[in-house]
Amino acid sequence: MSRILILTNSSGGLYDFRNEFVKALAQKDQVFISVPDDVKTKELLDEGCQIIKTDINRRGINPIEDLKLCRTYRNMIKELQPDMVVTYTIKPNIYGGFCAGRMKIPYIATITGLGGAFDRTGVLLQLIIRMYRAGMKKAACIFFQNEENREIFRNFRILGKKDKLVMGSGVNLERHTFEPYQKRDETHFLFVGRVMKERGILEYLSAAEKLHSEKVFFDILGYCDEDYQEMLDEHERKGVIRQLGFHTEVHPYLKDADAVVIASFHEGMSNALIEAAATGRAVIASDISGCREAFADGVTGFQFTPGKADELIQAMSKFLSLSYEERVRMGEAARKKMETEFDRKLVTKAYMDEVDRILAR
Repeated sequence: MSRILILTNSSGGLYDFRNEFVKALAQKDQVFISVPDDVKTKELLDEGCQIIKTDINRRGINPIEDLKLCRTYRNMIKELQPDMVVTYTIKPNIYGGFCAGRMKIPYIATITGLGGAFDRTGVLLQLIIRMYRAGMKKAACIFFQNEENREIFRNFRILGKKDKLVMGSGVNLERHTFEPYQKRDETHFLFVGRVMKERGILEYLSAAEKLHSEKVFFDILGYCDEDYQEMLDEHERKGVIRQLGFHTEVHPYLKDADAVVIASFHEGMSNALIEAAATGRAVIASDISGCREAFADGVTGFQFTPGKADELIQAMSKFLSLSYEERVRMGEAARKKMETEFDRKLVTKAYMDEVDRILAR
């Protein structure tokens, strides 16, 4: 039995999007998981994993905090002596990868998205490149969730020993079952994700101001990650939007929506999009890598340029003009695409194949 250490910044994200892989590992190996929170640790413990609580400031750029995290990972690896390390998200990838590489422990990393990191210039961009190179250069395999992210790494010569492209985290088709459209005389748009500028919240609010009515509703599912709460509350008081808050089980809200809106500026692969599509819902999505792979414009949803509120309004207006039968066909096509291309079983197999190869079993 091998010892596998997983480093990530969210127990909820690990459980919701990668648990099939975790369970597959736990059937063969002793699994340790380093996370900063308790959102899904009970469920992971019940599956036989061991939890190591590790503080991470996900969005902070304090070098003292990051140095402390790097030392924590080094001490953790030294104590556990794992046979393999698996890393997800930026800081675990960089600092966990660096420590595992220095200690000659094989590791695989997953690039779940780059945000705007490589849009920077000058000294800051060079620092980002050097940090990623240090974290990735000894990776046994780097998993990418879209081709654009892989090309960015290759162009900046951020290379591991091998890389592989997968369709994001895939979607659990049993958990996100197909749900027939409700036949009703109203339309519900649903924004899913953290409320922040780079998720397109300002454009969504602009669209809501323009299009909301007694028959057109705008909901927001997710927690406020930036200083927009006062703005959200004001829009809700005016009847423009409805705040649903953060929920670990999103399927009931996807089921109740008519179209799900993904307005992000950057994505690795949008889990909200593929879960909505698996549920049989049309999507209104940004025309970016990490979204465009998962929907077909005019067939399973409508696209728009991120940051362009007028284009988002046009895309929503197109959806509002559809008949019930046209919406049904769009939802059915969305589900079919998920079944043929995004089944999480395919992604889990890709990871397990690499683990078995690296551990030579």
